[in-house]
Amino acid sequence: MTKIDIFSGFLGAGKTTLIKKMIAESYKGQKLVLIENEFGEIGIDGGFLQDSGINITEMNSGCICCSLVGDFGKALKKVIAEYHPDRILIEPSGVGKLSDVIAAVSKVTNDEVTLGYTVAVADAGKVKVYMKNFGEFYNNQIETASTIILSRTDSIPQSKLDAAVAMLREHNSVATIVTTPWGELTGEQLIEALEGKASVAAELAKMEMERLAEEDEEEDHHCCHHHHDDDDEDEHEHHHHHHDDDEDEHEHHHHHHHADEVFTSWGVESAKKFDKAAIEAALHELDSGKYGTILRAKGILPAVDGTWIHFDYVPEECNVRTGSADITGKLCVIGSKLDEAGVAALFGV
Repeated sequence: MTKIDIFSGFLGAGKTTLIKKMIAESYKGQKLVLIENEFGEIGIDGGFLQDSGINITEMNSGCICCSLVGDFGKALKKVIAEYHPDRILIEPSGVGKLSDVIAAVSKVTNDEVTLGYTVAVADAGKVKVYMKNFGEFYNNQIETASTIILSRTDSIPQSKLDAAVAMLREHNSVATIVTTPWGELTGEQLIEALEGKASVAAELAKMEMERLAEEDEEEDHHCCHHHHDDDDEDEHEHHHHHHDDDEDEHEHHHHHHHADEVFTSWGVESAKKFDKAAIEAALHELDSGKYGTILRAKGILPAVDGTWIHFDYVPEECNVRTGSADITGKLCVIGSKLDEAGVAALFGV
């Protein structure tokens, strides 16, 4: 099986740097072919690129580098037939449309060849100006990507980064957006982001609700918590011994309702930098009862001092610590009758 991943990105966004990182850290042990298309248009229907050919060079990393000229589809088939790679990485021209590349790749997919990741690399400091000046091409890359990986996020003010993310979200509401500087991320974390496996707040909240609702029926279910089994077990005991009303509500729900009828989850992703003391204060405030019956809160957030804040909360107990970076900041709160606007204001997001 050959997977074809496409790394698009406007001129100078950092595609080549990202691909080098992925090759070095994410694709070890795989037979790779890197295809660089240096033209602004893909010859899906032959186009104006009359000459076809593939120039193969061996890279230091052991992957094959090709520059395609001419019929993209024919050249792609030739690469697959001759090299039988595990994965093909396509780096289109910076001014090419990602949708055109996807269309070209789709013509050669079959039971043995599949389309993998569709990535848009975007310079965080140039999102606004590029959307304004090169909308047709730039927005196509953003709108078509399954993952948007921002570059140079550590070299612009927080306000500009927040604005860039908001503009990207207007054009793509479902893609995973990576806002953390690449140097702080491992190849494995990038793969998780590309595969949609990153534990974004909403998905974490959904899994946590299901776990709370079905724990009695699935004693060995550890969904999303292989790193926190002890914490989760303590959390469950903690609810039951100190929050009898919550226990009754949970029991009532367990037999008569779906989880989403009783529990509410609020989750958000944010590139904002947070203060550790402020997070601790907010978590203690969740015990006040002002925001509903809070059962669980969890987050991984960038801190103002350059570190990352990891936290877990259950009623009357919280753990705030320093941990590893994630692809972007995320936090979620789960409970009954949540004041979502109040929670958002409490955390300042």
